[in-house]
Amino acid sequence: MGDLAVGARSGHDGPEEQPERVDGSATPATSEDVGTGSDSGDGGGTKEHGEQDEKPKNPRSFWKELPLLIGIALVLALLIKTFLVQAFSIPSDSMQNTLQQGDRVLVDKLTPWFGSEPSRGEVVVFHDPDNWLAGEPTPNPNAVQQVLSKIGLMPSADEKDLIKRVIGVAGDTIECENSGPLTVNGKALNETYVYAGNTPCSVDDQGGQFKVTVPAGKIWVMGDHRQNSLDSRYHQQDKYQGFVPVGNVVGRAIVIAWPPTRWNTLPIPDTFDQNLSAAAPGALGLAGAAPLVLWRRRRLTAGNPRVSGRGTAG
Repeated sequence: MGDLAVGARSGHDGPEEQPERVDGSATPATSEDVGTGSDSGDGGGTKEHGEQDEKPKNPRSFWKELPLLIGIALVLALLIKTFLVQAFSIPSDSMQNTLQQGDRVLVDKLTPWFGSEPSRGEVVVFHDPDNWLAGEPTPNPNAVQQVLSKIGLMPSADEKDLIKRVIGVAGDTIECENSGPLTVNGKALNETYVYAGNTPCSVDDQGGQFKVTVPAGKIWVMGDHRQNSLDSRYHQQDKYQGFVPVGNVVGRAIVIAWPPTRWNTLPIPDTFDQNLSAAAPGALGLAGAAPLVLWRRRRLTAGNPRVSGRGTAG
């Protein structure tokens, strides 16, 4: 038979009989009956039918994977910057001591997507409403800084953004008299966040004394360093009368992220927890109209003897 082993041997000498078909004829040998293993003399085992030699796959080199990982990281950073959180740098002292020049803050950009509007007491970043930053020096970042700022890993240098505290929202009446306190809808604010040595209201400059009512869709903002902040008070002659359109608000600053020694959250101060809401216009109108109606009623009653005090005709 040569070197190829065919099938299994029976207990007797001679060729093994082929199994029979259903019709009684002998079934011819097939390739499945023939071992595909090694020669009888090499001591190796046989392999299953159809099994092929497979070489182990070598893992891809780290350096080949690195560009893909960087690409994924950049896409994620861009998405986070666009929809979730963005870093901003503090370029001036107008928000001292809450924020210092050089601080990096993280701004929540997600909640405005769900219709949330700024609230009193929040520190917000907003686009320049009407050339508030005229004359301010513009940073000149290098190429690397420009790339990092576009994906949100560094503060943007070319965007005209400001950061202030929201003092009033639509419907609020805000007033400053003498050195303060600042009032919102007639209620005084205890502004512990105002820079030490400053007064809540300025008396030595134009704009420091005011009384304004915030229109719909706008906010009134002021810096915590009251005597060193060109905020809503000093832009009452622009096209928005110093108010900031809600649509210009990028988001709320929620945390100081850099430097590590300055890490802190930026909560709403307790003074804004008091009920500062303005009275509803309808309620004010009713309260104002009631005395007039009573006065007119008494006049008609006194001048007409046919009208009784109960208001029915005689």
